[in-house]
Amino acid sequence: MQNDSHAPSPSKGAPLAYENPAFLNSPDGRAIRILAEYSEPLARFRRERIQDTIVFFGSARFFPPPDGCDSPASGEPGAAVHAAAEETARYCQDARRLAFMLTRWTRTLKSRRHRFVVTSGGGPGIMEAANRGAAEAGGKTIGLNIRLPFEQTANPYITPALNFEFHYFFMRKYWFAYLAKGLVVFPGGYGTLDELFELLTLMQTGKLAKRIVIVIYGTSYWKNVLNLDFLVEKGAISAEDRELFHHADTPEQAFAILQSELTRHHLAPEARSRLPRGSDDEHLLAPEIARTR
Repeated sequence: MQNDSHAPSPSKGAPLAYENPAFLNSPDGRAIRILAEYSEPLARFRRERIQDTIVFFGSARFFPPPDGCDSPASGEPGAAVHAAAEETARYCQDARRLAFMLTRWTRTLKSRRHRFVVTSGGGPGIMEAANRGAAEAGGKTIGLNIRLPFEQTANPYITPALNFEFHYFFMRKYWFAYLAKGLVVFPGGYGTLDELFELLTLMQTGKLAKRIVIVIYGTSYWKNVLNLDFLVEKGAISAEDRELFHHADTPEQAFAILQSELTRHHLAPEARSRLPRGSDDEHLLAPEIARTR
């Protein structure tokens, strides 16, 4: 007869798989993490009644000028650097002004859900300026942040319930595109170019089931960065591909383009008649972004 004193201790309960951090943060848990970055934002957008967005792209490294800062005279040390800073600061001021104008207009639209909500990457610079302008107009505003080792911290003007942080760039890009009906591209660097060309490629290849109006802001800046005429000359793109977007150099110009195109394609009665059946249902966000078979 065995001695009961040597019996094994009762087993502790095993953790539930979805409460197991070691698993969730492992390579085997990647599919679940990706799905979470789809499902959790979807639930919040529905809860906050967001139908569609206007996305602002632009540099995190541009900042408005500090109050009381005097410009050095031409020829003095630092004058050229200050002139460049003044130009980039103006873009921040313009983004703030445009977001304010756009939000003030959208708040007059009659809808059960929030239309054309100003959205940014959630960080500083142009992104902060856009969120700030929308907040100053009294509207909701979205920040789709990304966890990075530098630059990217959530700005204070995002509506708290619409402040997101992503690990995966491609899931963040999905949410930029999924709800967007408009895109305003302010001067920026690698990230801005990446985001712009991803949307242009989707439009060029006919992968979108909706019309997105794209406004590229700051003609002088972008003419030095992009030479689309060269791409046409070499046959890399078609001449009509240059018509996928509009140019603007003032908040007023950009707002006029956005208001006209959004009204024509997404607010006019004939535009509503083209929506898929059931797309105005209380539980749906908006028509799908991608064309399906």
